[in-house]
Amino acid sequence: PDLLPACNGEVTTMSFLQDVVDILLQYVVKSFDRSTKVIDFHYPNELLQEYNWELADQPQTLEEILLNCRTTLKYAIKTGHPRYFNQLSTGLDMVGLAADWLTSAANTNMFTYEIAPVFVLLEYVTLRKMREMVGWPGGCGDGIFSPGGAISNMYAMLIARFKMFPEVKEKGMAAIPRLVAFTSEHSHFSVKKGAAALGIGTDSVILIRCDERGKMIPSDLERRILEAKQKGFVPFLVSATAGTTVYGAFDPLIAIADICKKYKIWMHVDGAWGGGLLMSRKHKWKLNGIERANSVTWNPHKMMGVPLQCSALLVREEGLMQSCNQMHASYLFQQDKHYDLSYDTGDKALQCGRHVDVFKLWLMWRAKGTTGFEAQIDKCLELAEYLYNKIKNREGYEMVFDGKPQHTNVCFWYIPPSLRSMEDNEERMSRLMKVAPVIKARMMEYGTTMVSYQPLGDKVNFFRMVISNPAATHQDIDFLIDEIERLGQDL
Repeated sequence: PDLLPACNGEVTTMSFLQDVVDILLQYVVKSFDRSTKVIDFHYPNELLQEYNWELADQPQTLEEILLNCRTTLKYAIKTGHPRYFNQLSTGLDMVGLAADWLTSAANTNMFTYEIAPVFVLLEYVTLRKMREMVGWPGGCGDGIFSPGGAISNMYAMLIARFKMFPEVKEKGMAAIPRLVAFTSEHSHFSVKKGAAALGIGTDSVILIRCDERGKMIPSDLERRILEAKQKGFVPFLVSATAGTTVYGAFDPLIAIADICKKYKIWMHVDGAWGGGLLMSRKHKWKLNGIERANSVTWNPHKMMGVPLQCSALLVREEGLMQSCNQMHASYLFQQDKHYDLSYDTGDKALQCGRHVDVFKLWLMWRAKGTTGFEAQIDKCLELAEYLYNKIKNREGYEMVFDGKPQHTNVCFWYIPPSLRSMEDNEERMSRLMKVAPVIKARMMEYGTTMVSYQPLGDKVNFFRMVISNPAATHQDIDFLIDEIERLGQDL
């Protein structure tokens, strides 16, 4: 009640915000301190009972509010900690953090130049630069920052459908033939989720076989396209993956582009995880052929370490997003404004309210330059190779697939001593399946590190180690291996 806009609230407000900043700065410093826990784990019912989280009729004091801030951060997962490897998005970038604070203070909406002039221009500049890096001449085309890779992939599906059947916008799915999309069996679940949301249906997403490294097999793609056409279905989109979620595989984009051209199908590349490699001269060959795509998803909040969320959808053809999505709302997009209306980007988005995500990426890019991002990405890939070289012949480890990882995903089983002499049979599999979950639970209870695990196809639970945090070092990789052995040797 004593904070601005209260009368004479300036002093109270300044000291309150100063206290909040102090809490935040302590947290930031702690995030990089390896002697602190990555996580202070409590079970949900414990956490619910330990504090009073309920909302009340009467206001609390500012002291209590600051206490709420401290408590929340006490149990937050330190995603910037050098030993947090759990997700594709890790790290804590100081310039990105500053940009996020500024964005929250400015508190505006991305839909018009009228209320977000600088942000709208920065989105225009940044998306054009990203399209240049994809390889589209002069950075031509269109794009938008969306709330994450799943939504970016859904946009691609929406636009591809509109391009082929513009009447679907007014008449709906009943007016058009049965559509089918194709993606690899290792692709992200968001392709099916988008098909469900758009009324295309998950049965209309055909999963293409992958080789043992997790790359889509082009001959199988062509076979399934022909099969679908014979049944009278209309293939409208192929979603190739550049950096799969689990194996970090890059689909053969050139071969896929040839097939899409041959059958006149929209080619989308889901580079949510692997798109960042376009910043690296050493690694961008893995995305050769991406310049032939009709649309690309690229999430700077993953490999490039931009604070969540920051996901871009890039589209090669200009104007398509606008005609696909615009509704001409006259209270926002008045046609008689006194400036160039092409900067009112809101009508090409699915959202009305849209958070400013571009400023974090733009400011970090200014602070690092392309070469800074390149160094950061090269370092993460080098760390993954270091881990791979360290465990590929180490006792107690088995690789999930042979050969050097293409991205920073390193997939392996830890085999506890009790299983090492067992012959490979059902019983060994069912015991091995339980190993990773127990080690993971112990990691969280000790709070020392976090790394993801999952089964895939006929393969039982294995660890998927990913590195996207530039703060990680060789010592952190060594620590992880020692920790897995320490926590798993008695299993």
